[in-house]
Amino acid sequence: MSKGKLITFEGGDGSGKTTQLSRTVAWLKAQGKDVLQTFEPGDTPLGKALRHILLSGEFVPVAQTELLLFLADRAQHVREVIQPALDAGKWVVCDRYSDSTLAYQLAGRKLTDNAELRAMLKWAECGVSPDATIWLDLSVEDAAIRMASRQAGGEAANRLDNEKQDFHQSVYAAFDKIAKENPERVQRINANQDIDAVQADIQRVLSAL
Repeated sequence: MSKGKLITFEGGDGSGKTTQLSRTVAWLKAQGKDVLQTFEPGDTPLGKALRHILLSGEFVPVAQTELLLFLADRAQHVREVIQPALDAGKWVVCDRYSDSTLAYQLAGRKLTDNAELRAMLKWAECGVSPDATIWLDLSVEDAAIRMASRQAGGEAANRLDNEKQDFHQSVYAAFDKIAKENPERVQRINANQDIDAVQADIQRVLSAL
């Protein structure tokens, strides 16, 4: 059996990742693919506890602790969920992966982006890198409008959602830099289109795989 593929979805909060990822999974299944949909942090029993610590707001870890907890979640996730699915020939579609850690924990938290931390990120991947990454590109200003609308409708914000705008600007700039540094892997999708247009762009990119 051939090895599966790992497709990651990245983007700031409010960019439409959840909607587009679910639609992409449905489309891949319609193409006859065996697909596993997953997410970070939290899609293992241990990860569920880590997600609560990281996002609930009950705890406020320092930047270094936050980074280490996200990496712990990733290593558990790869070993327990992603790697077995890939070995079984599945297409794994994951909501967030290492690019989010680079953007949120290194850039957003102003941690020094150096060789040592980059090596830690690779180590936590346990040898599993994405075959393709979909970056849903939406400006911080447009994302804030969407998030405010959702919260007005009763959707709860997590600890990272509630960070100040300069934090989210740093995150956006980091995603932009990642896309420019990895043009073959990271596919920039204009998320400021209607839902169907965004999905059509994603399908066109993934059809090449």
